[in-house]
Amino acid sequence: MTELILAASFMFATHLGISGSALRAWLIGRIGERPYLILYSAVALGAIVWLISAYGRAPYVELWPMTAWSALVPLLAMPFILLMAVCGVSTLNPTAVGAPDSLDQEEPVRGMLRVTRHPFMWAVVLWAAAHLFPNGDLASLILFGSLGALALLGTRMIDRKFATRRGEAWARFAAASSNLPFAAILSGRQRLVLSEIGWSRIAIALIVYLALLAAHPWLFGVSPLAPLAAA
Repeated sequence: MTELILAASFMFATHLGISGSALRAWLIGRIGERPYLILYSAVALGAIVWLISAYGRAPYVELWPMTAWSALVPLLAMPFILLMAVCGVSTLNPTAVGAPDSLDQEEPVRGMLRVTRHPFMWAVVLWAAAHLFPNGDLASLILFGSLGALALLGTRMIDRKFATRRGEAWARFAAASSNLPFAAILSGRQRLVLSEIGWSRIAIALIVYLALLAAHPWLFGVSPLAPLAAA
């Protein structure tokens, strides 16, 4: 378990100690933004690979048992989570890395951005939370908990960075959207427009969902449907 804790700590340290600190600006000033992004992506990928490999070697320490109802949580949640992820990588979002600046557009908040201005990050948060229900062991708590916490923290860091850099333009964008999913809609500051999400994104999310269901035993060694079949 020690290695897994070290891997999770390293992942947090590389994210907070590089992208979330003055070291980022210093590195960009020395090597340029594109080389920095390549270097940072390599370090971040290495941290994720180490975390996952350490998880595979960690001992099993049960905290709560798996039940049929707990297995249902990710099965029911993943279609929407995948839709958020698909929209997150296919919707013009000024907060995305390398995305064009769209803060000054007449209506920069469209599609899934009406639900949350960080759809991909929240997809990671919800994916991690949903998978904690059927995986009630200490290693899974560290793995999914650290990934979800880092993504959640990332949304706050992005907001703070853009508020500092873009001032009034960001304030208008933030006022018309929300970090927390559906908060802007429930408060009346925004409305849900399903046509902006589009049937194609919904179809892609469902196809990915079915593919992951079929490939889950091969990829992760366990079928998500097994607890339901045994119930």
